[in-house]
Amino acid sequence: MTEIRYRGRRATSIENELLRVTVLHEGGHIAEILDKESGVNPLWTPPWESIEPSTYDAHKHPEYGADAESKLLSGIMGHNLCMDIFGGPSQEEAAAGLTVHGEASVAVYEVTAADGELTQRTRLPQAQLRVERRTVLAGRAVEIIEAVENEAITDRPIAWTEHVTLGPPFLEKGATEFRAPVTQSQVLEEGCGDLRRYTDAPVSGGFTTHLLDPARDAAFFVAWSPRSRLALTYVWRRADFPWLGVWEENYSRTGAPWNGRTLTRGMEFGASPVAETRRQMIERGRLFGVPAFRWIPARTRVEVRYRALVSRAEAADEVRFEY
Repeated sequence: MTEIRYRGRRATSIENELLRVTVLHEGGHIAEILDKESGVNPLWTPPWESIEPSTYDAHKHPEYGADAESKLLSGIMGHNLCMDIFGGPSQEEAAAGLTVHGEASVAVYEVTAADGELTQRTRLPQAQLRVERRTVLAGRAVEIIEAVENEAITDRPIAWTEHVTLGPPFLEKGATEFRAPVTQSQVLEEGCGDLRRYTDAPVSGGFTTHLLDPARDAAFFVAWSPRSRLALTYVWRRADFPWLGVWEENYSRTGAPWNGRTLTRGMEFGASPVAETRRQMIERGRLFGVPAFRWIPARTRVEVRYRALVSRAEAADEVRFEY
């Protein structure tokens, strides 16, 4: 394995004649799934300078803000794993050092790669979890096997969300199209934490949550760029991740590090419908009758599989895939 530098960060890549996949050693983010023909990476690269989360210091780095999200934002990129919370920590958790979306987003990963396969491993000491992700490149498909092991002697209620974030040039205002098989939706009104039915409150920006079609074994989303004629598709077992959250930032956040210059969209599939504190998640329990978190039994390893595909397409409805 050869360690590389990707946008100033420690990283490792695997590639074939069609795609290149790059992961960051700190935070574990999938930073790019690059289509070599077009030179387009659908995943989001923030417009601010990225640093290793281990080097972040609140006093030395005010450019990333001054709250529980700042350490995460200092190094976030592309596809981010939210574990074992999805959303912000409580006031007490933040004071104890827990960051937004949990330890997995800022942890240091051991990375190995050979023969088109890449493995990331880390331990989350505060959550008492071990995380492993295997990424295998096959043509235009990126096969991902992700496992979480509970080291504790108690069953654990956790959030587990794949925070896939898209950005320019793939993402364009009024142009990029999206498809997903959802049956019920609600809007989260930013600033108050209330949910309203999507049909009652059309949203521009902010966060919406969507229940994926329970009649399907496989869930998916497709994002298609008309400019590049490129589609990004993620496919997974609905039983593993029944929720799709959609988060948008359209140059509206003026605080650091956003500074009114960011266009991005998160397609966040996971075990929880809403980004919220652990206490709120547990007290919510369910939405539309579907659980809002999942359990990892004591001393047990749980594995999920999903697939990302980057394909050429003349229209979003032309995209074909298999789970």
